[in-house]
Amino acid sequence: MWVVLAMLSALCLGFYDVMKKLSVDRNNVLGVLFLNTLFGAIFMCPVIIIGLAHGNYGLGNTLGGHGAILVKSAIVLGSWLLGYASIKHLPLTIAGPVNASRPVMVLVGALLLFGERLNAWQWAGVIIGFWSLYFISRVGGKEGISVKHNKWVWMAIGATALGAVSALYDKYLLTRYEPLEVQAWYSLYQLIIMGITIGIIMRSTKTNTRLQWRWTIPLISLFLTIADIAYFYSLSLEGSMIAVVSMIRRGSVIVSFFYGVIMLHEKNIKLKLIDLTLLLIGLTFLVIGSL
Repeated sequence: MWVVLAMLSALCLGFYDVMKKLSVDRNNVLGVLFLNTLFGAIFMCPVIIIGLAHGNYGLGNTLGGHGAILVKSAIVLGSWLLGYASIKHLPLTIAGPVNASRPVMVLVGALLLFGERLNAWQWAGVIIGFWSLYFISRVGGKEGISVKHNKWVWMAIGATALGAVSALYDKYLLTRYEPLEVQAWYSLYQLIIMGITIGIIMRSTKTNTRLQWRWTIPLISLFLTIADIAYFYSLSLEGSMIAVVSMIRRGSVIVSFFYGVIMLHEKNIKLKLIDLTLLLIGLTFLVIGSL
């Protein structure tokens, strides 16, 4: 069941990436990000209200629990700030596979911190996944996007690294608290931190890009909320492995890849299709090994 939930999360994350691309294109990135956190908090607010009213959730009564969620909110927000800026300036067929490198970092952390052990099928899937990540860096070079010298690529890598830290931290949190509880409180704290961050940035910098309302903006939050619910419940189930869940979730690149090909007419499609095929083979091995 946890594999099915991870696959549902991946599908929703793919649409989430597409909505992000449509929302930040020629738009104010910080404004879009703030609205995303606002809608995300609104969607999860009923969980907090019901939990506090009925006293069902232990997190609401512990300062340590709230501190732990605050740490998660800060990590995720840092990842989002870098990720939104990078996706505005990179092709989806480059940004998606860069983000797909997250399982590499999560795998190392899962082996070291949680003692997870992969079987032969899972190891084969991970190794093929690594190969696909190297391949996409070569494709990026053909488009004049240097991994070494392009700041947007480095922002994407930074966002991915923080995302990996967040994934490992999620595994820790979900051994102590209910999935919906974690998601609801971190959405609220994320909104608060984002509001403060935007206030500081707006005071220190000037931007000529005005915020434009688009209906894709609330859809970012909707797809992300569904993806996170499936993800948190997947990790909370007995036998789930964060290394495998993280790799499966990177299958979201399939949705954003085909959108970039069909709607945005991005370049070097044949080479990127080879990379996507490698990633799909790796994901297939992971799923087989986890059944």
